[in-house]
Amino acid sequence: MRTYRELFRTPEFTPLFLMSAGHVGAQTVSGLALGTLIYSATGSPLLSALAMFGPSLAQVLGATTLLSAADRLPPRATLAGTSLLFGLGTAVLAVPGLPVWASFAVLFLLGTVASPVGGVRYGLLNEILERDGYLLGRSVLNMCAGAAQIGGYAVGGVLVTVLSPRGTLLAGAALYLATAVVARLGLSGRPPRATGRASAAETWRTNALLWSSRSRRSVYLALWIPNGLIVGCESLFVPYAPRYAGLLFACAACGMLAGDVAVGRFVPARWRGRLGVPLLLLLALPYPLLALRPALPLVVAAVALASVGFAASLVLQERLMSLTPGELSGHALGLHTSGMLTMQGVGAALAGGVAQLTSVQTAPAVMAVLSATVTLALARGLRQEPAHSGGTPRQARGPRTETPSP
Repeated sequence: MRTYRELFRTPEFTPLFLMSAGHVGAQTVSGLALGTLIYSATGSPLLSALAMFGPSLAQVLGATTLLSAADRLPPRATLAGTSLLFGLGTAVLAVPGLPVWASFAVLFLLGTVASPVGGVRYGLLNEILERDGYLLGRSVLNMCAGAAQIGGYAVGGVLVTVLSPRGTLLAGAALYLATAVVARLGLSGRPPRATGRASAAETWRTNALLWSSRSRRSVYLALWIPNGLIVGCESLFVPYAPRYAGLLFACAACGMLAGDVAVGRFVPARWRGRLGVPLLLLLALPYPLLALRPALPLVVAAVALASVGFAASLVLQERLMSLTPGELSGHALGLHTSGMLTMQGVGAALAGGVAQLTSVQTAPAVMAVLSATVTLALARGLRQEPAHSGGTPRQARGPRTETPSP
């Protein structure tokens, strides 16, 4: 499968695409609104960053207790039900007079419940597409996320001004409910990918199995830490440029979209394995410019260029799937998603803390240096020959990758 036409002709891919777009759009609109609301109420860059990205911290709880459900729940019912829950929770956040602590309690609950959803969604993608179509399909969903973020931040910025932050939260809630309808009507009823009872013990056992491979550990760490630290930079856009935060978020999404198009559609497979480390470094290198307080056009250019590096996740996910047994694909992708979102929450908290101690101009440079340092420390492990320990490599489904040259 090499063309977008073939991809969208695949049964169930279009509703999964629309559902993913709606989910990201709702998350973007409501996140911008809540970050603005919290910053207006508290004046704290730390709390504002946590309002937008802090729910990701709850992913660590779900990743250690709920993740085994990713392969043991029926996909359609799970995706529809969780979208409904997100819609209701977002509506609660719009209640006038809701205390800040109550807002964070709701966010923590939603973040915990969300932890297996990424595994369910991308495990379903792995079922819908043939072995050679996963990377193209995943890149299209990433592009969809980028486009939804561009539109979400642009529309969200207008709605925050026109409707107020609380009105924008209600709009996000309605969009979540629409994704629940799409999931229920557009997806077929599939059985769970794995049998057995989901439990915290089973989650721990499978996490340990996935973590037992040195190659998978390197890939997971590369997927989680550099990405999360750079999202920490993004979490400071509201206090860094309150009037232009929506523009900066939209430009970041544009850069991510461009990177995903280039890597997912045009980069030959023989080159992809060598792009992981360079793309991760690209994520970090432009952000120190923000410490110099440049003019807005330079900030926009730096943010867009850096976000091209998010395409590293495509390369690394492809390698992760080549190292993972097919029956564990949902759990493996769920662990990736939960770990990534957790680190994004950690990055937001760390960036907010650094900004409190220094300034919102200095903090992005600090986070970028940390991200580049971690990438360089992981580079050697990412170049090693894949070791298929901890499970038999997938044979029936999922992408293949070439082994990068040492």
